Order: sequence, then structure tokens, then C-alpha cells
Amino acid sequence: MKLKYIFITLLTIGLLSSCKSKKRVVKKNKREQVVINSNNTKIKAVKKTNTPITNSTIKYINTYKKIAMESMRKYKIPASITLAQGILESSSGNSELTRKSNNHFGIKCHKGWKGKQVYHDDDKKDDCFRVYKDPATSFKDHSLFLTGRGRYSKLFKLKKGDYVKWAKGLSEAGYATDKRYPAKLIVLIEKYDLHKYDTKVLGTSFKKEITNTVANYIVLKGDTLYSISKKYGLTVEELKRFNGLKSNNISVGQTLSLIK
Repeated sequence: MKLKYIFITLLTIGLLSSCKSKKRVVKKNKREQVVINSNNTKIKAVKKTNTPITNSTIKYINTYKKIAMESMRKYKIPASITLAQGILESSSGNSELTRKSNNHFGIKCHKGWKGKQVYHDDDKKDDCFRVYKDPATSFKDHSLFLTGRGRYSKLFKLKKGDYVKWAKGLSEAGYATDKRYPAKLIVLIEKYDLHKYDTKVLGTSFKKEITNTVANYIVLKGDTLYSISKKYGLTVEELKRFNGLKSNNISVGQTLSLIK
């Protein structure tokens, strides 16, 4: 008899539980979650937020955009290029080198540098880099560095605000050894609309640009991940990581990202 009462009690609890409104969670993306009850009524939504890296970069842009625009007015270097180089070379002001030396552009000591120095592994172990008293001094020296060297002279003959040719020209002149340097600068400029600061200085209208050809590659017949990686100075593993590939299989017409 006792067992009968226990069974009835458990059955009652089960029935009551099944009558309650069930909820399910629908994941919309990594940073957005919507809770929906059994009659499809939205209860709660968490808005998408920027990543710490994106927030850091936006903060960097807001901090130094005026300096970059002033540099463009005085030295004719596109503000977009100055900002993109600063973001890239300093990891938005967070790199160890930048934190130790206020060096935002990875400028090495070179012959004739009489200021303070710091040693940091780069192209070789313990490369010598310039030390600045503050970021503003680093930005000014970046402008003087480009205007004072003949190998960059042709850049100042380009159409004002042509950040694509500036990015390519910097690489051709040997500013960086990374073959993807122009693509990285252009992607940053277009992702964060940095060329709008060029238009502010030039007094022209801003138009959003997307130069996909430098950041993406469309697979052709005969291509392999290995041949593409060699062409663009990447490793096969980097290509796979950039594109979320689990194997080396690719197909004709497939678009591959050449930058993270």
C-alpha cells in the first residue's frame, strides 16, 4: 500500500512538471543569445558586442586620429596610412615594444639615430629600435622618417589620399619584409573606414571602399593550398586557419582569405 502512494506521488509530480512552459535557447552567433519559450515568444536578447581587440583598435583610432590628420596636412602622408601602420605595427598600442618605448611604427635605430634605444627580437634577435618620450614624438618621427628618405619620395607624387598605392609603395620601398603588408594595411583602412580622415583633410566626400582583390583569392584550376601559400608568402597552416579549413581540399571558384 505504501508503495502505491509513493508511485501516485511521483506520477503527480511528473505530470505537474510536464505542464510547465518549456524554454529553449537559440544561439544566433557567438555573442548573441535569444531565449524563447514554448509558444515562440522572445523573452531575452543579449546584444552583440565588439571583441576586446576591436574595442582596443577603435580606442587607438580615436586617440590618434587628430595627430594623423595633422600629419597629413603638414607632411602629405595619408592619415589612413599613418593610422593603419600604427595599428598594425603597435598592435593598437598594446605590443611589448610600444609599451616599452612608445615606438608605434616599428622604426629601427638605423644609422644616425642619437636617441635612446631598446632591443627587441624582430627580423633578427635583439634588433635595435628607437625609443620616444611619448606617442606624439613617435608619430612625428614616422612622418620625418618617410619624408626624409629618398626611397619613399615617389609616394608623395601619388594622387592625394590614394591609400592603396601608398600601401603598395611602402612595401615596394622596403618598409616591411612581410609580403602581405599592403593587404594588411588596406584591410585595416577599409574595415575601420580610416580613409574618411583623408577626405576630412582634403575636403572631399567620403565613400566607403572595399578592395577585395588584395585580401582574397579565388581558386583557379590547378591551384593547391601549397602553391597559393607560396605565392602570397603564407604557410599552408595559416591559409587553413584563416579560412577554417580542416583539410587541404579546395575547389575551383572558392574564395580564400589571405589575411586573418
